[in-house]
Order: sequence, then C-alpha cells, then structure tokens
Amino acid sequence: MNYFVTGGTGFIGKFLVERLAKRKDATVYVLVRESSMDKFEALKERIGEHADKLVPIIGDITKKGLIAPAKMKKIKGQIDHVFHLAAIYDMDMDDETADWYNVEGTRNVVQFANKLGGDVRLHHTSSVAVAGGSFRGRFTEDMFDEGQSLNHPYYRTKFESEQVVREECKVPFRVYRPGIVIGSSVTGEIDKIDGPYYFFKMLQTISYKVPKWLPLLGIHGGKVPIVPVDYVAAAMDAIAHKPGWDGKAFFLLQSKAPSLGEVIETFLTAGHGPGFATKLELPWLTDALHTATGTMERFTPEMIKKRLSKVIGAPVSTIAYSFMTTIFDDKNARAALKGTGIKCPNLADYASVIWQYWEQHLDYDREVPARMAQKLAGKVVLITGASSGIGFATAKKLAGAGARVILVARTREKLEETQRIIENMGGEAYVYPCDLNDLEGIDKMAEDVLRDFGHVDVLVNNAGRSIRRAVEESYDRFHDFQRTMQLNYFGAVRLIMALLPTMQERKSGHVINISSIGVQLNAARFSAYVASKAALDAFSRCLSAEVKAYNIEITAIYMPLVRTPMIAPTKIYNYVPTWSPLDAANTIVRSILERPKSVATPVGTAAAISYALWPKVNDFILSKGFQLFPSSAAAKGKNEAEPQQAKPTLEQVLFALLFKGEHW
Repeated sequence: MNYFVTGGTGFIGKFLVERLAKRKDATVYVLVRESSMDKFEALKERIGEHADKLVPIIGDITKKGLIAPAKMKKIKGQIDHVFHLAAIYDMDMDDETADWYNVEGTRNVVQFANKLGGDVRLHHTSSVAVAGGSFRGRFTEDMFDEGQSLNHPYYRTKFESEQVVREECKVPFRVYRPGIVIGSSVTGEIDKIDGPYYFFKMLQTISYKVPKWLPLLGIHGGKVPIVPVDYVAAAMDAIAHKPGWDGKAFFLLQSKAPSLGEVIETFLTAGHGPGFATKLELPWLTDALHTATGTMERFTPEMIKKRLSKVIGAPVSTIAYSFMTTIFDDKNARAALKGTGIKCPNLADYASVIWQYWEQHLDYDREVPARMAQKLAGKVVLITGASSGIGFATAKKLAGAGARVILVARTREKLEETQRIIENMGGEAYVYPCDLNDLEGIDKMAEDVLRDFGHVDVLVNNAGRSIRRAVEESYDRFHDFQRTMQLNYFGAVRLIMALLPTMQERKSGHVINISSIGVQLNAARFSAYVASKAALDAFSRCLSAEVKAYNIEITAIYMPLVRTPMIAPTKIYNYVPTWSPLDAANTIVRSILERPKSVATPVGTAAAISYALWPKVNDFILSKGFQLFPSSAAAKGKNEAEPQQAKPTLEQVLFALLFKGEHW
C-alpha cells in the first residue's frame, strides 16, 4: 500500500504517518519543502524501526502541480491514498494567507490527486470550523452548506477548502472534521500553545493561589468539541481503510462534548486546584457571551484585537469558541469505527497527562527581561535535584535567560528528559548524574564538571529529603535522621568544598542553599529535616566570613511549603496554601541576580523574631498546630494506604492561613 501525505511533519501528520508506516508493505511518500528536510529527518527518527518506509518528496502545496514533473511521472498510478493535512491553523491569520494556503493549497492537492491515476483515494482534513462560529443546534456529518456564519478567515477557508474537495475532486474522497485538537491522551505530547492551552497559565495560578477546600462558582458555558491527537490519527487511519464510506464526512471528537465549565474543572483537578461547588445553568448568559465575542471579533479593529489578545493571553477568536452553541453529531465516525476498538476517550480520563506535559514542556517564560539575560548569559550554574520540582523549574528559567545549566540528580533518564525539554526551548543544559548520598560520587561529579567547564559560577544546593514524622514515632527509626543529614547536610557541604577552591582562584562565586521556613518556625514533626537544614545554615554562616574577601557570596533561601513531588505523599497539603515551583524558581533567580545574604517570607521572619523574644509563646502555638494536624498512617508505622483527606476543619484552615507556607 502506497500513501502520499501532505503536512506529514506537522502535529497530526506525525501521528498519522507513524501509524501508516507500521502497516505491512507500506510506503509513505511525505511531501516536504526542501528547506524543511530537517523536519523530515526528525520524523524518521521518531518513527524508528519503520523509518525506511518513509520517502521524502520535495514539493509545496502552494505550487501548481505540487511536485516536479519527473517525480510525478515516477509515482503516477502507484499511489493508493492521498492524505491532505497541510493547512495554516492560526486564529490570528489574515485572509490573504488563509486563502493562499488553505484554499488554493487544497485546490492544488485535489488537482494533483485527479492526475495521479489508478485507484487513488483522497482523504481531506477539514475541521468542525466548517459549521462556522455561531451555528445553533445539531450539526451532522451530512450537513455542509447551511448558511452558517463564516466571519473568521479560519472558519471561512476550512469551509471553502472542503467545498473545493466536494466540487472539484474527480476521485473518491473522504472528509475528516476534527474538533479542537489537544495533546496525546497517552503521552500528552503537543507542539505549541493553542486552544485550551492558552488558559492553562491562569488555571495554574488559581490552583496554587486558591485553596482546594474553597470550591468555586462556575457556569456551564458552551460545548467544547475537544479531541486528543492520537484519536484523530487512529480514526483517520482506520476509516481510510474501511470500504463503503466514500463521499462521507466524519466528525472526530468526544461524542458527548464537555461544557466549558466541565473543561475548566477537569483541568483544575488535573492541576490539583479547587473544584466547582456548582455550575450555573445560564443559557442566556452563554448566548450573550457568544454573541458579544462574535461581534467583537467582526467589528473590532485589528490593532485593538491584538492588544486584547495580549491582555487575555489568547486570540480574541478563541473566546468565541468557548461559548459555541453547536452540537456536533459524530454518527458516521462511530459507525465507521465499529469493531476497530478505536474510541475517543473522555477528557477526564487523560487530562492529567495533558496537564503534566504542558507544565514540563511548554510552561516557561518566552520573554526574558533584558537585565536578566545580560547578567545570566553564559553563566555556569549547577543545580542539584534538577529533574523535578523546584530544581526543574529553576533550570528551565535560567536556561531561558542564557545560562549554561548543569543538571544534577540521581536518575540519568530523568535528567536527559529535562535536558531535551530545555534544548527544545532553545536553552543549554548538561547532564551529570550523581547520588548525592555518595560522598565519593560527589567528588567524581564535581571533578568531571570542573574538567569540562573549568569553573562553576553559581551552585544551587536544592536536592533534599524531607520526613514528616514526630520524634515519638521515630524511636526505632534513627536511620531517618542519619539519611536526612547525609543528603541535606553532608552531601551539600561536600559539593561546596569540591567547587570552592576554583571559586577562590577566580575570586568569584555564589552558593545558594535551599533551606526551609521550618528552620525559622521550628516546625514540629520535622525535627530530622529542620535539623539538617539548620546545620547547613550554621556551616554557611561560618563559611561566609571566610570567603567574603574572595567575592564569594553564600545565600540561604528559607523556602516556604512548595507543591512538589516531595510533599505529595502528605495529602493534607492539598488543602493548605503553597508556593508553586515557579514561585520558588523566581526567588532563586532573583537571588542569583541580587546576591542577598538570605531570603525569607514575612511569616518566616516574624516567627524567627518571635522565637527569639517569646520562645514559650511560640512553643504554645506550635504545640496547638502539632495537635491540630494529624500524623500520616505511614508515620505511625501502618502499612495501610493513606486515606483520602477529608475537607479540613475551620480551625485547620485558619491555622494554615495564619502560618502560610509552614510545614504542618
């Protein structure tokens, strides 16, 4: 079976080509511009063992004939299926660009298919956008020209390109109409910020700033025709090979589309944020907002729309999409896929995968302040614990500003994934796996780093171990204290001592130790953790005076509670105010730029002063907190699974808010 694919190196195209290449005796001809051969090579690498089935065909859908006549002669009569996926999808596109690529490009592909000869079949990728932006009611796969409003270049050109196929194609054809395509339901993979992703940053902010125990009030809004890319590719592949469906269109989306409110709540849940206490059924409001946003899209000057887009973080047209009143009926798709085992999953079943991929791969600053770039460009920064949490967020932020980031953690695979993420965003990162419990391993890692880089400008001692267990629950667990001290104190000190001589030689250096607010508040249940951090504090204060003359600064950051994998086992932390890893990363970056002696929150500073002046009052308050927040089942030595945390009491809520950031 021979396939010809346009847009094969694009987002949906990559997934479809991968499936086609796995078919027995398949050859996949991929249309690619000569300037984009690097994308084809990346596609081959992605396909792996089936890469030899891919054949590049130099051409361009915007050119008449698509490919050179000599190439056309070679493949004429040999192609079984033409998949047309190449299109411009940009909600900010102008009419000229949209016409040139989406409409004329499709016309060129149709003419190409008509000339191929043989038993070729054309598969055209359209969109739910053919229904326009304001169609009310049910839109079936058999419907096409219903007098719908097509006021946006994307809606209009998706309609017109499908019209070209319907009216000008002389070979059998099938039309696929995906909904709003998001990442893979298996891996979360997505290649750009688009659709619902525009609003993830806002949802992330809510998830960290609004406690989980405080449910929100939402509205249902319009129906959101959402679909994961792997389902789109799987459905196209399966339907293309099913007999008897020529001339038909297929909506590819979740059959029971979620409402806007359900989408928001699902992603808030994925981001560990609060849910909705209730969602109001206000159809009149949905209609009004849909009308208002549509009117704004049609009549607002382009300059104003661009400014509005910058303010809301998304094209104005995407807001109208959020309040669509169209219900898409995918009856044909479900019938064609019957017996294949292919079914569009519900968003709630894979939203956490989508969210995690976005946070790891796409959540980074795209605009770096000039001052930050000037000070950090070319700096060699070593970060321990760099494969997750605070270290991961800090590495992305520093690399984005031009620093050369050295990634240190135990697991090479996780570090290499972090490195790939940083390199994909244009940064520079290097991997040095090391178990920081192993003192000799630390020496070897530091030796390798100094051999390769000559020096380290900034050391961020971020790796750490935290144990939440009362002393009375630790009488037979002295090893907890030993292991915590080994990593948090001895490991950090060993690394400082390994890098310090070069800093002294260069008369320049900066050591940042991630301490804890618990050191200032003397947090109950954290005696092992706080003691190890306090020991590092004491060491650093003594060292600071010794290295001051060498222009070396030592900074302690008394970090409050940060929502990272380290605190995940303690379920009650889902309900107390926390910092985000990005908050922590921003603090570390500011510390690198400003080189302060220490950084603390107002609560931590107040607690340190209070303990110095009124220690018994502090003991009384901390004792109340100790009694108020229970130990976990694991801390009590029970093997049972941690029960689902009940909604916190009013007293717990008030205490957590009063001592925001403390580890209870």
